[in-house]
Amino acid sequence: MRISFEEGLDLFKKAPLSELKRRAAAVRDEMLPEKRVTFILDSNPNYTNICRNRCLFCAFWHPKESPRAYSKSVEEVMGHVEDARRKGASLVLLQGGIHDGITIDYLCELVRTCRTQFPSMHPHFFSAPEIHGAAINSQISTKEALQRLYEAGLRTIPGGGAEILSERVRRQISPLKTTSADWIRIHTEAHEIGFFSTATMMYGHIEEPLDMLIHFERIRAAQDITGGFRSFIPWSFKKNNTALAGRVSRTCTGEDYLRIIAFARIYLDNFPHIGGSWFSEGKAIGIEALQSGADDFGGTLCEENVHRSCDYINQTSFEEMLEMIRQAGFRPAMRNAFYEIVKEYPLPERVPLAASLQ
Repeated sequence: MRISFEEGLDLFKKAPLSELKRRAAAVRDEMLPEKRVTFILDSNPNYTNICRNRCLFCAFWHPKESPRAYSKSVEEVMGHVEDARRKGASLVLLQGGIHDGITIDYLCELVRTCRTQFPSMHPHFFSAPEIHGAAINSQISTKEALQRLYEAGLRTIPGGGAEILSERVRRQISPLKTTSADWIRIHTEAHEIGFFSTATMMYGHIEEPLDMLIHFERIRAAQDITGGFRSFIPWSFKKNNTALAGRVSRTCTGEDYLRIIAFARIYLDNFPHIGGSWFSEGKAIGIEALQSGADDFGGTLCEENVHRSCDYINQTSFEEMLEMIRQAGFRPAMRNAFYEIVKEYPLPERVPLAASLQ
């Protein structure tokens, strides 16, 4: 039976973590009886760090006057795609800032060129705020912008830009950014056209449990209508080098993350996948997330710059990815951007965890 908003808020605030993990594991086993965890080989480059939104939680953006600001040509971006291909990646998650020089023509050219020059690489491009910004610059609707991206060959979009889908929070940490209603609307429009997408959450700053439940409820309600979200993926706020750092005294813990993962599996009953992360929370907590309801372990991240700008750096290899999944007690399986299984890997009787995992 579906948990109501009020029941969910009470459960999230009061239930012991051990109870949430137990219930989440039971839901996962019922939904996905195969003892399997998926992953993908991917890279996360960026085409510009110039952004007019100036979000307080972000250390990546720069004003266009900054000596560290950049905006790359299509050819320069394709150099990152080529580098990812050489490293074995099959997916490129491309994102950038929002500024006046980015139009829908530029975004479509990125998609078309990637499809043409690198047919083996899946373009997982552009968050809802980027699409919204390009539509404004091009004086078209977001629905038309999405349609043009679809015609150019784009089929999936990432869930970035959600942060917390509570206007109380967004007014304080990102007042110039796309509203929560716009974020939901753009993903709904994308699903109606034929896109699949993910939903994300960036927590651990000024949000309260009520704000988080509003976020969960909004994405669950949207999924009821479209069914277009493939996965829910949370990560914690990284405060270094951000304007928001001075207003946040709390420190996110592994327990905070595991509570969100487990609760998401219970509350988001219409989401097929919950994404745990070795990258954003550390490898040991990532492994525990797989035992707390998560069934996807993200990607190998050949390149990543947003967390790096907060002085947060974590890396892994293909072999270590398999090892971490096995350590959690699951069979590793490589997937594609649509969460379809490409290849499964055996689960030995015992695989020692690398001493480097922390």
